[in-house]
Amino acid sequence: MTASQPSGRWKPKLIESLASYSRATFAADLVAGVTVGVVALPLALAFGIASGVSPQAGLYTAIVGGFIGSLLGGSRVQISGPTGAFVVIVAGIITAHGLSGLLMVTMMAGVILMVLSLSGLAQAIKFVPRPVVIGFTNGIALLIVTTQIRGFLGLDMGSVPAEFFARMRALAGALPTIDGVTLSLAIASLMLVVLVPRRWPRVPGAIVALTAGTAAVALFGLHVDTIGTQFGAIPRSLPAIAIPAFRADLILPLLPSAFTVAFLAALESLLSAVVADGMTGDRHNPNAELLAQSIANITVPLVGGIPVTGAIARTATNVRAGGRTPVSGLIHAVTLAVLVLGLAPLAVHVPLATLAAVLLVVAYNMGEWHAIGPVLRLAWADKLVWMTTFALTVMADLTVAVGIGMSLAALLYVRRVTATSSVIVVTPEYIEEGRLHSLQEQPLPPYVTVLRIHGPFLFGMTDKLEDATADLRDFRSVVVLRLRNMNAIDATGLHAFETLSDRLRESGRHLVLCGARDQPARALGQAEFARRIGRENLTPHLSAALDRARAIASREGILPPAVARLDREVSPADPVN
Repeated sequence: MTASQPSGRWKPKLIESLASYSRATFAADLVAGVTVGVVALPLALAFGIASGVSPQAGLYTAIVGGFIGSLLGGSRVQISGPTGAFVVIVAGIITAHGLSGLLMVTMMAGVILMVLSLSGLAQAIKFVPRPVVIGFTNGIALLIVTTQIRGFLGLDMGSVPAEFFARMRALAGALPTIDGVTLSLAIASLMLVVLVPRRWPRVPGAIVALTAGTAAVALFGLHVDTIGTQFGAIPRSLPAIAIPAFRADLILPLLPSAFTVAFLAALESLLSAVVADGMTGDRHNPNAELLAQSIANITVPLVGGIPVTGAIARTATNVRAGGRTPVSGLIHAVTLAVLVLGLAPLAVHVPLATLAAVLLVVAYNMGEWHAIGPVLRLAWADKLVWMTTFALTVMADLTVAVGIGMSLAALLYVRRVTATSSVIVVTPEYIEEGRLHSLQEQPLPPYVTVLRIHGPFLFGMTDKLEDATADLRDFRSVVVLRLRNMNAIDATGLHAFETLSDRLRESGRHLVLCGARDQPARALGQAEFARRIGRENLTPHLSAALDRARAIASREGILPPAVARLDREVSPADPVN
């Protein structure tokens, strides 16, 4: 019975995993869970402090949210907890409505996520265009950097303004108060975070920096800001459960923030699950994943926690450390709880400069800076969506940025679809030209797989390509992507092509494109897609694509297996021409 059937729509992956669980699997999960738990410690502390709450709030969020996410989630290896994506919006909510307002927003976001899951709308998140995702990710990363400058430099200043330009003016005015000891400690911590994993890939740089920085403060009595000087001691106990105060008059004012938190939680969780699928070869259950995140976000406010989502970096760490099932995520949460109970007294010596260094690296890694170049090579419409979302994220807030970015993308979607519609007169020349594109006219060699795309390939539709290519084992040595009936493509579609190209290359296969029409051909040219697959692999029609496939087969000595030809469609059947 599949996850798409009613009885399995919200079935946790843990149940499926335990059906064939073994001692060897537990041993792998144990090592991975302890590893991720140790890695999550400095991140949880840093996210809590940067969000404007207490450091223990970040820890309790990672423990409770991480446990629920793995217990009920739809991914085998997903790790849940606080993430950098929420730092800016959480800090803004606390500034405007206090901690009680944040707890209400988190629970409201959990209810919204539950509606998305129970109504089967978990897939709706795929309708977020890639330029919007890149724009607010870039913006959030930049904002995180600006919030950590004070701690990194040890500036002597009052509260840091929430508004971006006011914050930058205040930071610039405080530059003469840079503390040399704090700056030296921060630079040393930053170097450890960055360089240790390069020398010893299995050693978490953040833990080394946290340990070294804390030891330096404790042993040498460095006069720098620490968790102890700013927040006091962290309780050496598990959190007490308390129902947050509920104010009905705040529901409407907080609703936009709740939708933004729910949107970010859904987006990051499902993106992280997709990354995990690519690393493990598994397929996550989006409805179960969002249901788990909804319950986690409804629960963490009971222990004073902040919003929860799937964490891409910790999930990737879990996979690399050998995690195989949700049990590793449960062990990660238990490990954090043990660390809190055992090491809480030492946390007073943790320097804020070291946590600032950790967050700077987090901001750099989450920022998707490498994606800006490809976006700038796209059509003006995609650049406009990215630029608008980025600017509003930095200068306004995420709620406004995402709303306007999505509205722009929707308008441009309609424009693209209407602009690529056409009415032409069928002539003998047109019919003759069509023979070069026709699948019925071309005998396919057994070493070729053909994928056909019909209609506009825009955001919200690219998952069809992902579904059609989920299992590459049956694909032949040369994969031809036939674009004859694809009349439009955007940045999200281009990214799907890039992802497919990378996956095929990693599997030892070759990608050849053929028959791109006007707008798709221009978009492929602007994105410099020929650099990725080779100009010779961009062909005008199917006949030329098969010639190119024969050249590849001849060059590499590919022996045709005794199998029938294999055609796959990315969308419903259409006339072959």
